[in-house]
Amino acid sequence: MTVIEERSYIEAARREKLAALIERGIAPFGYRFERSHSAQEALEAYEEDGVEVSVSTAGRIVSMRPHGKATFVHIGDRSGKIQLYFRRDVLGDDGYELLKLFDLSDFIGVRGSLFRTRTQEVTIKVEEFQLLTKALRPLPFGKEDAEGEQHGGLTDPEMRYRQRYVDLAVHADVREVFILRAQVVRLIRQFFDGRGFIEVETPILQPIYGGAAASPFVTNHRALDTRLYLRIADELYLKRCIVGGLDRVYEIGHDFRNEGIDRLHFPEFTMLEFYQAYADYNDMMDVLEELISGIVEQVCGSLRIERFGKTFDFTRPWRRAGFVDLVRQHSGVDLATAEDGELRQRLRDRGEEAVDEWPRTKLIDEMFKTFVEPSLVQPTIVQDHPIEISPLAKPKRGNPRLAERFELLVNGHELANAFSELNDPDDQRRRFEEQAAAREAGDDEAHQIDEDFIRALEYGMPPTGGLGLGIDRLIMLLANRKSIRDVILFPTMRPKT
Repeated sequence: MTVIEERSYIEAARREKLAALIERGIAPFGYRFERSHSAQEALEAYEEDGVEVSVSTAGRIVSMRPHGKATFVHIGDRSGKIQLYFRRDVLGDDGYELLKLFDLSDFIGVRGSLFRTRTQEVTIKVEEFQLLTKALRPLPFGKEDAEGEQHGGLTDPEMRYRQRYVDLAVHADVREVFILRAQVVRLIRQFFDGRGFIEVETPILQPIYGGAAASPFVTNHRALDTRLYLRIADELYLKRCIVGGLDRVYEIGHDFRNEGIDRLHFPEFTMLEFYQAYADYNDMMDVLEELISGIVEQVCGSLRIERFGKTFDFTRPWRRAGFVDLVRQHSGVDLATAEDGELRQRLRDRGEEAVDEWPRTKLIDEMFKTFVEPSLVQPTIVQDHPIEISPLAKPKRGNPRLAERFELLVNGHELANAFSELNDPDDQRRRFEEQAAAREAGDDEAHQIDEDFIRALEYGMPPTGGLGLGIDRLIMLLANRKSIRDVILFPTMRPKT
């Protein structure tokens, strides 16, 4: 029998049981059930002195072991698992026989009293039970060893991403990733709300995209008969809020970039962006250190955490180093004097091939990614980038060839990007025009000219510090996950042919 034939046989058997339940007048898809305890709460409610404790709980059947006139069942919910004990002499013949129409993955509700078995497992002695949902497909539960580790089951990575609901149902550790994610987002909101920031929502559909170097997704609004883009960043609208007098704003939202997919990049991702009037990039460094260190300590219980076989120390202050200095240290190239040809040759020497058409901005960026990023394991603030790769940042005081910009790198990957925000509308126009020229030269990711944003700056934007933080990459680090798809609930997949 093939796998498909076996699956069809199993599903047909479940539908036969469904028909038998309906014939007996038993509703196979219930409406509600009053729970007094979750599985974990029921375990904790047991009292050693033998006082009877009655509970009602519900969950999905994850194991069934019939033994003649008794059956042991484990059900699971978000909090964990608990054992149920069904006895024929308690439930009666009809009630006990009904268990034969139940399967793994069904949802049931039970009421009964707690006791401890001879193997010392806290168990519910079932006095009443109710079918809540008949599962017409079996979940691929693996075998569990004595230590509680799962073996087998759902192991195909592609299937786990395509059917995340199954992945969540059978893997408690996957559920924990997304519980952790929700906790981190909640802590971020508490951090900024407690410091006088206002959470805002800016447009996802935009007539001109900007705020990052990326290719957009394009759509058309029929009623307005106009082309729109899914936003690639929140930045330009959040800075419009600063112009309008909202001095401290933040947004946690989805951004979209029409780019390749790898373990660190995905076309749909979540960013935190925040902007603070009367601040600069030095202030942003301090805020970021306080935010991330606080989250790490609250979530992990320590500022030193073990992930990916390494120890990361988030104790403040973090290392700070200059972008140009790091490139010189790791490649021997001085970006202040190196010609484009030298940069191309150094990249060719490291295996890059399609460098001839790259503009200088991309050459500089790739020099850093190739020679520097892999060495930055501990939290490191890399500051003072070349001005030509920072079109939205103010020139560095004392050295206008550099920008007041920094990135946070951990484990060789960028987590955050921040600026002393450019607020000179004439300088901003010149930067946009340089970006437009780069687009004409073949750089599809260069900025467009946003006339409305320049107009906003002409009304006056106070000195402002701004920062963007990748939520997904932060969760990857905290959850010890190597692929961004492991921390996105329902990642987009190539359609099956």
